[in-house]
Amino acid sequence: MSEVEGIGPQALPGLREQVARIIEEASRQGASACEVSVSMEQGLSTTVRQREVETVEFNRDQGFGITLYVGQRKGSASTTGSGEEAIRETVAAALAIARHASEDEFAGLADPALMATEVADLDLYHPWGISPDEAVELALSCEAAAFAADKRILNADGTTLSTHRGCRGYGNSNGFIGAYSSSRHSLGCVMIAESEGQMQRDYHYDVSRVASELAAPEAIGRRAAERAVRRLGARPVPTCDVPVLFSSELATGLFGHFLAAISGGNLYRKSSYLEGALGQTLFPEWLSLDERPHLPRGLASAAYDGDGLATYAKPFVENGKLVSYVLGTYSGRKLGMPSTANAGGVHNLFVSHGDEDQAALIRRMGRGLLVTELMGQGLNLVTGDYSRGAGGFWVENGEIQFPVQEVTIAGNLRDMFRQIVAVGCDTETRSSIHTGSVLIERMKVAGQ
Repeated sequence: MSEVEGIGPQALPGLREQVARIIEEASRQGASACEVSVSMEQGLSTTVRQREVETVEFNRDQGFGITLYVGQRKGSASTTGSGEEAIRETVAAALAIARHASEDEFAGLADPALMATEVADLDLYHPWGISPDEAVELALSCEAAAFAADKRILNADGTTLSTHRGCRGYGNSNGFIGAYSSSRHSLGCVMIAESEGQMQRDYHYDVSRVASELAAPEAIGRRAAERAVRRLGARPVPTCDVPVLFSSELATGLFGHFLAAISGGNLYRKSSYLEGALGQTLFPEWLSLDERPHLPRGLASAAYDGDGLATYAKPFVENGKLVSYVLGTYSGRKLGMPSTANAGGVHNLFVSHGDEDQAALIRRMGRGLLVTELMGQGLNLVTGDYSRGAGGFWVENGEIQFPVQEVTIAGNLRDMFRQIVAVGCDTETRSSIHTGSVLIERMKVAGQ
Protein backbone atom coordinates (compact mmCIF):
# COMPACT_ATOMS: atom_id res chain seq x y z
CA MET A 1 0.00 0.00 0.00
CA SER A 2 1.67 3.23 -1.11
CA GLU A 3 -1.03 5.21 0.69
CA VAL A 4 -4.28 4.62 2.50
CA GLU A 5 -6.37 2.63 0.03
CA GLY A 6 -9.30 1.77 2.21
CA ILE A 7 -10.35 1.93 5.81
CA GLY A 8 -12.43 -0.85 7.27
CA PRO A 9 -12.38 -4.66 7.44
CA GLN A 10 -11.28 -4.86 3.80
CA ALA A 11 -8.01 -3.10 4.71
CA LEU A 12 -7.01 -5.46 7.51
CA PRO A 13 -5.28 -8.18 5.44
CA GLY A 14 -3.09 -5.57 3.76
CA LEU A 15 -2.39 -3.94 7.11
CA ARG A 16 -1.22 -7.22 8.61
CA GLU A 17 0.90 -7.89 5.54
CA GLN A 18 2.54 -4.45 5.88
CA VAL A 19 3.36 -5.12 9.56
CA ALA A 20 4.90 -8.48 8.64
CA ARG A 21 7.07 -6.83 5.98
CA ILE A 22 8.34 -4.25 8.46
CA ILE A 23 9.24 -6.99 10.93
CA GLU A 24 11.12 -8.85 8.17
CA GLU A 25 12.99 -5.67 7.21
CA ALA A 26 13.98 -5.09 10.84
CA SER A 27 15.39 -8.61 11.05
CA ARG A 28 17.22 -8.17 7.76
CA GLN A 29 18.90 -5.02 9.07
CA GLY A 30 20.07 -6.76 12.23
CA ALA A 31 17.48 -6.09 14.93
CA SER A 32 17.18 -8.86 17.50
CA ALA A 33 13.47 -8.06 18.05
CA CYS A 34 10.87 -5.71 16.61
CA GLU A 35 7.37 -4.41 17.28
CA VAL A 36 5.21 -2.30 15.00
CA SER A 37 2.11 -0.19 15.60
CA VAL A 38 0.11 1.14 12.68
CA SER A 39 -2.99 3.29 12.35
CA MET A 40 -5.07 4.47 9.41
CA GLU A 41 -7.88 6.94 10.06
CA GLN A 42 -10.45 8.95 8.17
CA GLY A 43 -12.85 11.47 9.60
CA LEU A 44 -15.23 14.35 9.05
CA SER A 45 -15.81 17.12 11.59
CA THR A 46 -17.99 20.20 11.28
CA THR A 47 -18.63 23.04 13.71
CA VAL A 48 -21.41 25.63 13.54
CA ARG A 49 -21.75 28.72 15.70
CA GLN A 50 -24.43 31.39 15.84
CA ARG A 51 -26.34 29.70 13.00
CA GLU A 52 -23.31 29.89 10.71
CA VAL A 53 -20.89 27.20 9.53
CA GLU A 54 -17.55 27.77 11.22
CA THR A 55 -15.47 24.80 10.03
CA VAL A 56 -15.76 21.67 7.92
CA GLU A 57 -12.71 19.44 8.19
CA PHE A 58 -11.88 16.17 6.49
CA ASN A 59 -8.85 14.15 7.56
CA ARG A 60 -7.22 11.01 6.19
CA ASP A 61 -4.05 9.87 7.94
CA GLN A 62 -1.78 6.92 8.41
CA GLY A 63 1.27 6.30 10.55
CA PHE A 64 3.70 3.56 11.51
CA GLY A 65 5.54 3.38 14.81
CA ILE A 66 8.53 1.02 14.75
CA THR A 67 10.42 -0.08 17.88
CA LEU A 68 13.54 -2.20 17.50
CA TYR A 69 15.75 -3.99 20.01
CA VAL A 70 19.42 -4.78 19.82
CA GLY A 71 19.76 -7.04 22.81
CA GLN A 72 18.56 -4.90 25.73
CA ARG A 73 18.93 -1.64 23.81
CA LYS A 74 15.81 -0.01 22.38
CA GLY A 75 15.17 2.49 19.59
CA SER A 76 11.98 3.89 18.10
CA ALA A 77 11.10 5.86 14.98
CA SER A 78 7.91 6.65 13.08
CA THR A 79 6.82 7.43 9.54
CA THR A 80 3.67 8.34 7.65
CA GLY A 81 4.95 6.71 4.48
CA SER A 82 4.42 3.03 3.73
CA GLY A 83 6.62 2.69 0.65
CA GLU A 84 9.63 0.37 0.74
CA GLU A 85 12.14 3.22 0.92
CA ALA A 86 10.30 5.01 3.74
CA ILE A 87 10.10 1.79 5.77
CA ARG A 88 13.74 0.92 5.11
CA GLU A 89 14.89 4.38 6.24
CA THR A 90 12.67 4.36 9.33
CA VAL A 91 13.92 0.92 10.38
CA ALA A 92 17.50 2.13 9.91
CA ALA A 93 16.80 5.22 12.02
CA ALA A 94 15.30 3.15 14.86
CA LEU A 95 18.23 0.74 14.66
CA ALA A 96 20.76 3.58 14.90
CA ILE A 97 18.98 4.92 17.97
CA ALA A 98 18.93 1.47 19.59
CA ARG A 99 22.66 0.95 19.03
CA HIS A 100 23.41 4.21 20.83
CA ALA A 101 20.90 3.70 23.65
CA SER A 102 21.79 2.49 27.13
CA GLU A 103 21.04 -1.10 28.03
CA ASP A 104 17.84 -1.67 29.96
CA GLU A 105 17.48 -5.07 31.59
CA PHE A 106 13.69 -4.75 31.52
CA ALA A 107 13.39 -3.88 27.82
CA GLY A 108 12.05 -6.36 25.29
CA LEU A 109 8.94 -8.01 23.93
CA ALA A 110 6.38 -9.81 26.04
CA ASP A 111 6.49 -13.56 26.57
CA PRO A 112 5.30 -15.26 23.33
CA ALA A 113 3.14 -17.64 25.37
CA LEU A 114 1.02 -14.69 26.58
CA MET A 115 0.27 -13.24 23.15
CA ALA A 116 -3.32 -13.16 21.97
CA THR A 117 -3.96 -16.16 19.74
CA GLU A 118 -6.96 -14.63 18.00
CA VAL A 119 -8.54 -11.20 17.69
CA ALA A 120 -12.22 -11.42 18.56
CA ASP A 121 -14.74 -9.31 16.66
CA LEU A 122 -16.05 -6.86 19.27
CA ASP A 123 -18.47 -5.14 16.86
CA LEU A 124 -16.57 -1.84 16.92
CA TYR A 125 -16.89 -0.83 13.27
CA HIS A 126 -20.04 1.01 12.20
CA PRO A 127 -19.13 3.69 9.63
CA TRP A 128 -21.47 6.62 9.10
CA GLY A 129 -21.95 7.55 5.46
CA ILE A 130 -22.89 11.14 6.17
CA SER A 131 -22.05 13.94 3.74
CA PRO A 132 -20.61 17.32 4.83
CA ASP A 133 -23.93 19.01 3.98
CA GLU A 134 -25.86 16.50 6.09
CA ALA A 135 -23.41 16.93 8.97
CA VAL A 136 -23.84 20.71 8.86
CA GLU A 137 -27.63 20.31 8.81
CA LEU A 138 -27.61 18.08 11.90
CA ALA A 139 -25.30 20.46 13.79
CA LEU A 140 -27.48 23.45 12.88
CA SER A 141 -30.63 21.64 14.03
CA CYS A 142 -28.94 20.86 17.33
CA GLU A 143 -28.00 24.51 17.87
CA ALA A 144 -31.44 25.72 16.73
CA ALA A 145 -33.13 23.51 19.32
CA ALA A 146 -30.88 25.04 21.99
CA PHE A 147 -31.77 28.59 20.96
CA ALA A 148 -35.47 27.69 20.91
CA ALA A 149 -35.40 26.05 24.33
CA ASP A 150 -35.20 29.26 26.37
CA LYS A 151 -35.20 32.99 25.57
CA ARG A 152 -32.23 33.46 27.88
CA ILE A 153 -30.03 31.48 25.47
CA LEU A 154 -28.57 34.41 23.55
CA ASN A 155 -25.23 33.06 22.36
CA ALA A 156 -23.57 29.87 21.22
CA ASP A 157 -20.01 28.65 21.73
CA GLY A 158 -20.01 25.96 19.06
CA THR A 159 -21.83 22.80 18.07
CA THR A 160 -19.63 20.06 16.63
CA LEU A 161 -20.48 16.83 14.84
CA SER A 162 -17.63 14.38 14.26
CA THR A 163 -17.46 10.97 12.63
CA HIS A 164 -14.29 8.90 12.43
CA ARG A 165 -13.40 5.41 11.32
CA GLY A 166 -10.07 3.69 11.24
CA CYS A 167 -7.93 0.60 11.44
CA ARG A 168 -5.26 -0.18 14.00
CA GLY A 169 -2.71 -2.93 13.99
CA TYR A 170 0.10 -4.23 16.15
CA GLY A 171 2.63 -6.94 15.49
CA ASN A 172 5.96 -8.16 16.83
CA SER A 173 8.70 -10.63 16.02
CA ASN A 174 7.39 -13.06 18.61
CA GLY A 175 4.78 -14.10 16.10
CA PHE A 176 1.81 -11.89 16.96
CA ILE A 177 0.08 -9.72 14.38
CA GLY A 178 -3.36 -8.30 15.16
CA ALA A 179 -5.56 -5.67 13.52
CA TYR A 180 -9.09 -4.38 13.90
CA SER A 181 -11.43 -1.68 12.56
CA SER A 182 -13.42 0.77 14.66
CA SER A 183 -15.66 3.81 14.38
CA ARG A 184 -16.57 6.68 16.71
CA HIS A 185 -19.23 9.35 16.27
CA SER A 186 -20.11 12.32 18.46
CA LEU A 187 -22.28 15.41 18.64
CA GLY A 188 -21.79 18.14 21.22
CA CYS A 189 -23.34 21.55 21.84
CA VAL A 190 -22.05 24.44 24.00
CA MET A 191 -24.45 27.29 24.74
CA ILE A 192 -24.34 30.55 26.70
CA ALA A 193 -27.22 31.87 28.79
CA GLU A 194 -27.53 35.53 29.84
CA SER A 195 -29.71 37.19 32.49
CA GLU A 196 -29.38 40.29 34.66
CA GLY A 197 -25.82 40.95 33.55
CA GLN A 198 -24.59 37.42 34.20
CA MET A 199 -23.52 34.91 31.56
CA GLN A 200 -23.24 31.17 32.13
CA ARG A 201 -21.93 28.51 29.77
CA ASP A 202 -22.69 24.79 29.70
CA TYR A 203 -22.82 21.90 27.28
CA HIS A 204 -24.20 18.49 26.45
CA TYR A 205 -22.95 15.78 24.11
CA ASP A 206 -23.24 12.15 23.11
CA VAL A 207 -20.77 9.66 21.65
CA SER A 208 -21.19 6.16 20.24
CA ARG A 209 -19.64 3.55 17.98
CA VAL A 210 -22.97 3.53 16.09
CA ALA A 211 -24.38 6.77 14.67
CA SER A 212 -28.00 5.63 15.00
CA GLU A 213 -27.50 5.22 18.74
CA LEU A 214 -26.58 8.87 19.28
CA ALA A 215 -29.18 10.98 21.05
CA ALA A 216 -31.29 13.13 18.73
CA PRO A 217 -29.63 16.46 17.82
CA GLU A 218 -32.64 18.38 19.13
CA ALA A 219 -32.44 16.58 22.50
CA ILE A 220 -28.73 17.35 22.82
CA GLY A 221 -29.33 21.03 22.03
CA ARG A 222 -32.22 21.37 24.48
CA ARG A 223 -30.20 19.70 27.23
CA ALA A 224 -27.25 22.02 26.63
CA ALA A 225 -29.57 25.01 26.90
CA GLU A 226 -31.24 23.71 30.06
CA ARG A 227 -27.88 23.17 31.72
CA ALA A 228 -26.68 26.68 30.83
CA VAL A 229 -29.88 28.37 32.04
CA ARG A 230 -29.83 26.33 35.24
CA ARG A 231 -26.50 27.93 36.16
CA LEU A 232 -27.78 31.51 36.01
CA GLY A 233 -27.60 33.28 39.34
CA ALA A 234 -24.63 31.22 40.54
CA ARG A 235 -22.75 32.53 43.56
CA PRO A 236 -20.13 31.36 46.08
CA VAL A 237 -21.00 29.78 49.40
CA PRO A 238 -19.26 30.30 52.77
CA THR A 239 -16.30 28.03 53.50
CA CYS A 240 -17.47 24.82 55.14
CA ASP A 241 -16.91 21.08 55.56
CA VAL A 242 -19.86 19.28 53.95
CA PRO A 243 -20.77 16.20 51.94
CA VAL A 244 -19.96 16.50 48.23
CA LEU A 245 -21.78 14.71 45.42
CA PHE A 246 -19.88 14.38 42.14
CA SER A 247 -22.17 14.06 39.11
CA SER A 248 -21.56 10.86 37.17
CA GLU A 249 -19.75 12.60 34.28
CA LEU A 250 -17.26 14.09 36.76
CA ALA A 251 -17.00 10.96 38.89
CA THR A 252 -15.29 9.28 35.92
CA GLY A 253 -12.38 11.64 36.56
CA LEU A 254 -12.14 10.58 40.19
CA PHE A 255 -11.69 6.95 39.21
CA GLY A 256 -9.36 8.03 36.42
CA HIS A 257 -7.12 9.51 39.13
CA PHE A 258 -7.27 6.18 40.95
CA LEU A 259 -6.25 4.27 37.83
CA ALA A 260 -3.31 6.63 37.39
CA ALA A 261 -2.26 5.98 40.99
CA ILE A 262 -2.23 2.19 40.49
CA SER A 263 -0.62 2.27 37.04
CA GLY A 264 2.76 0.61 36.75
CA GLY A 265 4.55 3.64 35.30
CA ASN A 266 3.71 5.85 38.28
CA LEU A 267 4.41 3.03 40.74
CA TYR A 268 7.91 2.15 39.55
CA ARG A 269 8.77 5.85 39.33
CA LYS A 270 7.60 6.16 42.94
CA SER A 271 5.27 8.98 41.94
CA SER A 272 2.05 7.53 43.37
CA TYR A 273 0.57 7.75 46.83
CA LEU A 274 -0.56 4.12 46.41
CA GLU A 275 2.93 2.64 46.06
CA GLY A 276 2.92 -0.62 48.01
CA ALA A 277 -0.86 -0.52 48.55
CA LEU A 278 -1.64 -3.88 46.92
CA GLY A 279 -3.86 -5.86 49.27
CA GLN A 280 -4.97 -2.82 51.25
CA THR A 281 -8.61 -1.84 51.75
CA LEU A 282 -8.98 1.53 50.01
CA PHE A 283 -12.74 1.75 49.48
CA PRO A 284 -15.88 0.74 51.39
CA GLU A 285 -16.33 -3.04 51.38
CA TRP A 286 -19.37 -2.86 49.11
CA LEU A 287 -17.43 -1.21 46.28
CA SER A 288 -15.63 -3.03 43.45
CA LEU A 289 -13.93 -1.90 40.24
CA ASP A 290 -13.67 -4.36 37.38
CA GLU A 291 -12.47 -4.27 33.79
CA ARG A 292 -14.53 -5.69 30.92
CA PRO A 293 -12.39 -5.42 27.78
CA HIS A 294 -14.57 -7.52 25.47
CA LEU A 295 -17.77 -5.48 25.79
CA PRO A 296 -19.40 -5.37 22.32
CA ARG A 297 -19.34 -1.82 20.91
CA GLY A 298 -17.56 -0.59 24.05
CA LEU A 299 -15.77 2.74 23.68
CA ALA A 300 -12.59 1.21 25.14
CA SER A 301 -12.99 -2.44 24.14
CA ALA A 302 -9.93 -4.32 22.87
CA ALA A 303 -9.00 -7.95 22.25
CA TYR A 304 -5.31 -7.30 22.95
CA ASP A 305 -3.24 -4.65 24.70
CA GLY A 306 -0.36 -2.51 23.47
CA ASP A 307 2.07 -5.42 23.90
CA GLY A 308 -0.07 -7.92 21.97
CA LEU A 309 -1.22 -9.73 25.12
CA ALA A 310 -4.74 -11.10 25.24
CA THR A 311 -6.96 -8.88 27.37
CA TYR A 312 -9.23 -10.45 29.97
CA ALA A 313 -11.91 -9.45 32.45
CA LYS A 314 -10.63 -8.87 35.98
CA PRO A 315 -11.17 -6.81 39.13
CA PHE A 316 -8.78 -4.11 40.28
CA VAL A 317 -10.72 -3.51 43.49
CA GLU A 318 -12.76 -6.29 45.07
CA ASN A 319 -14.93 -5.65 48.13
CA GLY A 320 -13.01 -2.45 48.76
CA LYS A 321 -9.56 -4.08 48.55
CA LEU A 322 -6.93 -3.31 45.90
CA VAL A 323 -6.28 -6.70 44.28
CA SER A 324 -4.40 -5.70 41.12
CA TYR A 325 -2.25 -2.93 39.72
CA VAL A 326 -2.55 -1.77 36.09
CA LEU A 327 0.53 -3.21 34.39
CA GLY A 328 2.03 -3.60 30.96
CA THR A 329 4.98 -5.86 30.23
CA TYR A 330 7.67 -3.26 30.93
CA SER A 331 6.16 -1.82 34.13
CA GLY A 332 5.44 -5.33 35.37
CA ARG A 333 9.09 -6.31 34.92
CA LYS A 334 10.21 -3.15 36.72
CA LEU A 335 7.98 -4.10 39.66
CA GLY A 336 8.77 -7.82 39.54
CA MET A 337 5.18 -8.69 38.66
CA PRO A 338 3.42 -10.20 35.62
CA SER A 339 1.67 -7.96 33.11
CA THR A 340 -2.08 -7.51 33.60
CA ALA A 341 -2.48 -7.00 29.82
CA ASN A 342 -3.01 -3.28 30.33
CA ALA A 343 -0.22 -1.79 28.23
CA GLY A 344 -1.95 1.32 26.89
CA GLY A 345 -4.54 1.55 29.66
CA VAL A 346 -7.70 0.00 31.06
CA HIS A 347 -10.47 -1.25 28.80
CA ASN A 348 -13.98 -0.42 30.09
CA LEU A 349 -13.84 0.03 33.87
CA PHE A 350 -17.09 -0.60 35.75
CA VAL A 351 -17.76 0.81 39.22
CA SER A 352 -20.27 -1.09 41.35
CA HIS A 353 -23.31 0.92 42.43
CA GLY A 354 -26.54 0.84 44.37
CA ASP A 355 -30.10 1.44 43.18
CA GLU A 356 -30.36 5.18 44.00
CA ASP A 357 -30.31 7.76 41.21
CA GLN A 358 -28.79 11.22 41.57
CA ALA A 359 -32.00 12.72 42.96
CA ALA A 360 -32.07 10.06 45.68
CA LEU A 361 -28.42 10.74 46.53
CA ILE A 362 -29.22 14.47 46.82
CA ARG A 363 -31.96 13.61 49.29
CA ARG A 364 -29.60 11.36 51.21
CA MET A 365 -26.93 14.09 51.28
CA GLY A 366 -29.30 16.52 52.93
CA ARG A 367 -26.98 19.51 52.98
CA GLY A 368 -23.90 19.91 50.80
CA LEU A 369 -22.58 20.56 47.31
CA LEU A 370 -23.53 18.85 44.05
CA VAL A 371 -20.50 19.30 41.77
CA THR A 372 -21.21 19.52 38.04
CA GLU A 373 -18.08 21.39 36.88
CA LEU A 374 -14.39 21.14 37.76
CA MET A 375 -11.56 23.49 36.81
CA GLY A 376 -7.80 23.35 37.10
CA GLN A 377 -5.45 20.41 37.62
CA GLY A 378 -4.97 20.52 41.38
CA LEU A 379 -3.91 16.93 42.02
CA ASN A 380 -0.65 15.76 43.57
CA LEU A 381 -0.47 12.06 42.74
CA VAL A 382 2.53 11.57 45.02
CA THR A 383 0.61 12.64 48.14
CA GLY A 384 -2.98 12.19 46.93
CA ASP A 385 -3.80 15.80 47.80
CA TYR A 386 -6.74 17.03 45.71
CA SER A 387 -7.85 20.64 45.19
CA ARG A 388 -9.98 21.81 42.25
CA GLY A 389 -12.04 24.83 41.34
CA ALA A 390 -15.67 23.76 41.21
CA GLY A 391 -19.17 24.78 40.25
CA GLY A 392 -22.52 23.14 40.82
CA PHE A 393 -25.52 23.46 43.12
CA TRP A 394 -26.06 24.01 46.82
CA VAL A 395 -28.33 21.50 48.54
CA GLU A 396 -30.38 22.04 51.72
CA ASN A 397 -32.94 19.65 53.19
CA GLY A 398 -32.31 17.23 50.34
CA GLU A 399 -33.24 19.73 47.64
CA ILE A 400 -31.25 21.92 45.24
CA GLN A 401 -31.43 25.56 46.37
CA PHE A 402 -29.26 27.62 44.00
CA PRO A 403 -26.31 27.33 41.58
CA VAL A 404 -22.78 27.71 42.95
CA GLN A 405 -19.61 29.08 41.36
CA GLU A 406 -16.15 30.31 42.39
CA VAL A 407 -15.52 27.70 45.08
CA THR A 408 -12.71 25.22 45.62
CA ILE A 409 -13.17 21.67 46.87
CA ALA A 410 -10.27 19.99 48.62
CA GLY A 411 -9.37 16.69 50.25
CA ASN A 412 -7.03 13.76 49.93
CA LEU A 413 -7.83 10.96 47.49
CA ARG A 414 -7.10 8.28 50.08
CA ASP A 415 -9.66 9.83 52.43
CA MET A 416 -12.12 10.63 49.65
CA PHE A 417 -12.23 7.07 48.34
CA ARG A 418 -12.54 5.61 51.82
CA GLN A 419 -15.39 8.03 52.59
CA ILE A 420 -17.55 7.19 49.58
CA VAL A 421 -21.06 6.86 50.96
CA ALA A 422 -22.80 5.70 47.80
CA VAL A 423 -22.48 5.36 44.02
CA GLY A 424 -25.64 6.08 42.05
CA CYS A 425 -27.30 4.01 39.36
CA ASP A 426 -27.19 6.97 36.93
CA THR A 427 -24.26 5.38 35.12
CA GLU A 428 -22.19 7.49 32.73
CA THR A 429 -21.83 5.51 29.51
CA ARG A 430 -20.00 8.05 27.30
CA SER A 431 -16.65 7.20 28.86
CA SER A 432 -14.27 4.28 29.21
CA ILE A 433 -15.09 4.48 32.94
CA HIS A 434 -18.67 3.52 33.79
CA THR A 435 -19.79 5.03 37.09
CA GLY A 436 -22.79 6.72 38.61
CA SER A 437 -22.75 9.87 40.76
CA VAL A 438 -20.45 9.53 43.77
CA LEU A 439 -21.38 10.83 47.22
CA ILE A 440 -18.44 11.55 49.52
CA GLU A 441 -19.05 11.94 53.24
CA ARG A 442 -17.09 15.16 53.74
CA MET A 443 -14.80 17.57 51.91
CA LYS A 444 -13.58 21.11 52.40
CA VAL A 445 -15.51 23.64 50.31
CA ALA A 446 -13.69 26.96 50.24
CA GLY A 447 -15.79 29.92 49.12
CA GLN A 448 -16.38 33.35 50.60
